[in-house]
Amino acid sequence: MTSAEKQEAQHSGFRQYLPDLNTPRFQTIATNDAHGHAKELLEHHRPPWLYGLYMHWRKLFQEPFKGITNDGAVQPDLFELRDEGVPIGTIVAAAQDLVSQLTPAQAAKTLLHVDSPEWRSWSNPEFLLSDKGIRLDEVPAPVRDAALALLRATLSPEGYAKAIGAMRVNHFLGELVNAPKVMNEHSYNLALFGAPSETAPWGFSFYGHHLCLSVFLHRTQIVVSPWFTGAEPNVIDAGPHKGTRILHEEERLGLELMQGLAPGLQAQARVYADMKDASMPRGRWNHDDQRHLLGAYRDNRVVPYEGVVVGELSAAQQDIVRRILFQYLLYLPGRARELRLRDCEERFAETYFCWIGGCGDDDPFYYRIQSPVVVVEFDHHSGVFLANEQPAKFHIHTLLRTPNAGDYGFALRKLIGEGVEQKYVWEG
Repeated sequence: MTSAEKQEAQHSGFRQYLPDLNTPRFQTIATNDAHGHAKELLEHHRPPWLYGLYMHWRKLFQEPFKGITNDGAVQPDLFELRDEGVPIGTIVAAAQDLVSQLTPAQAAKTLLHVDSPEWRSWSNPEFLLSDKGIRLDEVPAPVRDAALALLRATLSPEGYAKAIGAMRVNHFLGELVNAPKVMNEHSYNLALFGAPSETAPWGFSFYGHHLCLSVFLHRTQIVVSPWFTGAEPNVIDAGPHKGTRILHEEERLGLELMQGLAPGLQAQARVYADMKDASMPRGRWNHDDQRHLLGAYRDNRVVPYEGVVVGELSAAQQDIVRRILFQYLLYLPGRARELRLRDCEERFAETYFCWIGGCGDDDPFYYRIQSPVVVVEFDHHSGVFLANEQPAKFHIHTLLRTPNAGDYGFALRKLIGEGVEQKYVWEG
């Protein structure tokens, strides 16, 4: 198993892959803000592979929401309305404070209907492809502080720290490649869906490069799904936030689980030997998502179960799975996290763990844990801004989905019922 010292050295190795900033790509991004950078993709189709993926995303967006499934059929009755102890009064007060500071023009872009399809138009690349809501680096400091206060009131303290860590790592990358107006600590958008309420359903989307959070709230219940968190690199080695590191626990625990399996179970879990395997069917790997399957716009994807059944592993190995899921549920407030982890544990007999790549200490890898109530993915990537052509330990993508219509709180919405009384009589 990789020691903490070796893992830290692997993450710190990114500096040998710093790019040449004199190339046209980096000279252009250095002069652009987020909107000019988006035109590079949307009008000039640069880079062409991401533009092609974006056009595919927009086709997927036209499909009505169904949800992630393992076989194309949504399993019913998996989710219930319940008290999860979420401090909804505090969250609503923070949201209302933010709303009170918006200008009419900002409010028009930020306050969307609770059933708006724009819940689904988040994406992970640094390109601003869905310009809704407010962008934190474009608003006055009090508005930005109010937006962050909403995030802090909603997430667990450790989940908020993780999100802030991802934002600071993004800022650090912007400094490394001289793109501070495109990638910085506040280069994120926030949009609200529905009116903040202690009794009616509502939520918000917070998204930008390497951090995308979809939050649904109803009374004292919360769904944070889908979410995406990534980092390139995943450690800050200089500046005021030196020592910040994210996603290392998800990496360490995944490798510990795979290395601890008996050879036969390892072979069963490993669905492909190589990170870009010649036996992969068309579409199993693409230039941007690489191995992970359930990123932006993949709301209806069918992902068959693969690998080994968690319920058939040893008690110690199942405990590692719990610890992995704990990390992936970190954004949730404490009581909600406990309940979601219990939901996951109750489905271990239907939970699968699969792997791509090697499992030596130095090997990059992908893994997925998938059940009827949760899917999490972890993937080491090749460079996007850094120059490593092969996947490396310092560029990581992670994500969580709630399958069977659980994303964006859709399954819960069906249980809530009508929000406005339909009966009406003129009494005048």
